[in-house]
Amino acid sequence: MSTALSNKATFFTGKLAGEHLIFYLSALYCDAVKPVSHLDFESAVVGVPEQQVGAWGFRAGEKGTHTSRTIMLEELFLLLDSVPRDAFREHYANAVVVENCLGKKTVSNRKISLQHLRELYALDPRVELFRALRELWRAHRSSGALLALLLSLARDPLLRTTATAVLSTPIGHEFARQPMTDAIAGATGDRLSRDTVDKVVRNASSSWTQSGHLRGRARKTRQQVQATPAAVTYALLIGFATGRRGGLLFETPWCRVLDNDFNQLIELAVAAKRLGLLDLKQSGSIIDVSFPGILAPRPGS
Repeated sequence: MSTALSNKATFFTGKLAGEHLIFYLSALYCDAVKPVSHLDFESAVVGVPEQQVGAWGFRAGEKGTHTSRTIMLEELFLLLDSVPRDAFREHYANAVVVENCLGKKTVSNRKISLQHLRELYALDPRVELFRALRELWRAHRSSGALLALLLSLARDPLLRTTATAVLSTPIGHEFARQPMTDAIAGATGDRLSRDTVDKVVRNASSSWTQSGHLRGRARKTRQQVQATPAAVTYALLIGFATGRRGGLLFETPWCRVLDNDFNQLIELAVAAKRLGLLDLKQSGSIIDVSFPGILAPRPGS
């Protein structure tokens, strides 16, 4: 827990489920949140115990989907609209390849699309982060773009390397491609050709546009995303999966993606509790966040 969180507190009140709750938030802690200069996703992912990486759904390594595709948001919406929430892995494959829910012209293109969607989202209810996405998607479809980005950042190392370049761009300023190009080249060394790096930049820029962080076509401008209780819940859950607890859940790279400061994230977490998306408790300077609804085991899962 941040020492600032223990040293100085302000009060935040909210009416939740008939109970008057008081949260002690740190003014010093909030002041300590610095502008985005470097988001260290990799340390968080690498820190997940090996036996839990697959269960949660994290992916690390040298390969990334963004050499070939974006976050494929339109395809994800079509697929999740076509397959029941309690579907198994093979049902997603059948919807894409046999039923052609994505509207691809050839079987080969359908199989390639399925491969990339699996890389980005797992499409398997046995994977906790995908199961949680589907649970949140059911009643919070309007949060789909941010949910998709958050899971893609957990599963695509190349996309993670592009985050700092986007999020460090001031709101309203034109997005410069060169910092993203440099970040990708620095992370991949000589593994990718210049042409492939340029393609990753184009695909990643499109992904951050689909998520709402950028707008425009040839010239893109940074804009602030509208975080939602569902998106904050999911960002906190991913942080939880990496081993963060308490107030530290609100300072993970996934939370920084939501363009909100500590107090704003807390307010959204309070709203998420009202919606039954998470449980939020406070005792003195300690904040406890849990996810009984999302992580609760279901029959047959």
